Amino acid sequence: MMNPGNEVFERHCHWIGGTWTPPSRPGELLPVVNPATEEEIGRVPAGDAMDVGRAVDAASQALPAWRDTPVEDRLTLLERFCDVLDDNRAELADIITAEVGAPVSISGPMHVGLTSEILRAFVEIGREFDFVVPVGGSTLIHEPVGVAGCITPWNLPLILIAQKLGAAVVSGCTTVLKPSELTPFSALRLAEYMTEAGYPPGVFNVVTGDGPAAGEALVSHPMVRKVSFTGSTRAGRRVAALAAESVKRVSLELGGKSANLVLPDADLERAVVTGSHQACFNAGQSCIAWSRLIVPADRLADATEIAARAIGSMKVGDPTDPTTDVGPLVSAEAADRVRGYIAKGVGEGAHLALGGSGRPSGLPRGFYVEPTVLTNVQPDMIVAQEEIFGPVLCVIPYRTEEEAIAIANSTPYGLHGAVWSQDEDRAMAVARRLETGMVNINGYGFDPMAPFGGYKQSGVGRELGTAGLQEFLEVKAVQRFQQS
Repeated sequence: MMNPGNEVFERHCHWIGGTWTPPSRPGELLPVVNPATEEEIGRVPAGDAMDVGRAVDAASQALPAWRDTPVEDRLTLLERFCDVLDDNRAELADIITAEVGAPVSISGPMHVGLTSEILRAFVEIGREFDFVVPVGGSTLIHEPVGVAGCITPWNLPLILIAQKLGAAVVSGCTTVLKPSELTPFSALRLAEYMTEAGYPPGVFNVVTGDGPAAGEALVSHPMVRKVSFTGSTRAGRRVAALAAESVKRVSLELGGKSANLVLPDADLERAVVTGSHQACFNAGQSCIAWSRLIVPADRLADATEIAARAIGSMKVGDPTDPTTDVGPLVSAEAADRVRGYIAKGVGEGAHLALGGSGRPSGLPRGFYVEPTVLTNVQPDMIVAQEEIFGPVLCVIPYRTEEEAIAIANSTPYGLHGAVWSQDEDRAMAVARRLETGMVNINGYGFDPMAPFGGYKQSGVGRELGTAGLQEFLEVKAVQRFQQS
């Protein structure tokens, strides 16, 4: 494993207008901690409204030339940027492992690899999209919204930036990004790579800081015309309220409590093993985690045994070890929160089939939580309704297909899910009845060409695909009339 230089973790500036820019309050820095060692690895500025204002000014100044850059030139630059990312995958993966705690087994192939796939998908989407379309007697012209303010969380920092950035640069928007203060270094390195690829100054700007100071200033700034936020449902409500004051375009990708629904005729072993691994990906810190395993009541014992065996075989430990499957959670607060949910589940009457609220053995340091299987979970329990965001699987029994669908739809969320059956028509019929933005049938995969987003409190709008691109575009109808 290569180690990024110390300079990568000592970014005491924001990235504004294509250069390192000192913050308005140089003495106020936020520490960034390695979740596996609990040691500080660097600091970044605690950005405020003044820093955000300078970044928005830079994005506004860059907007006219970038908006007028031919689409094909924007796509060529994006391809070049992807090549730079691919050339630097090892460094980016090391940064992700250090700041997120993601094992090296997934930081390169998934965190960085999927980032590149998403951005390359936007190249293809941009080439296929008709920015000027005749409709009836009119011409529809798709134009960039303007300056986009993007706010991303800590769990999948590069991937979630890519879902916004790809659409923004293809549309012709300029961007100000506020990454999570827990995982800022990957975003700052990304900005340098964009400059290396040839992006003009001001097209992509990064201001570090926390939500109340930097995030709210970005959402409220009058020159920001589009806000794209990924995070908790609670924070999403605040973003929507602030953006509404100036009637900004808003897209929100929020929480999830996804159901892995196994029908009676499904291959139980394959469905449960696949779902168990998916639920523990990134230590369960994923909004699309299949955290609820819904199985026939007469197969509950078998499903529980398979899940406990699958998750119990996953190695928890040092994320720099290539054999590690599950690393630490991102912070002490996150680990305590997950342990609290496990205790609540047991207190409500769920059976502990694996793990628990203790610390994994042999790991005296780091924000680790034991991968846990709670079984005989009832649909109205807190652990079945609220997003835990950790390596915790809830096994829920059902007796009829109608009941299974009702259970799957019983949470406030609707982001992702899965259906398993040997009869694909039956699986499709059930999938159509699930109140969720994305459903996998008989397997797990992520298609960067397809739109991604949620129903209910899982969000508003879509990322990825043509729908994701359109979130950053205004539509102008031009009508021509011949003079008499």
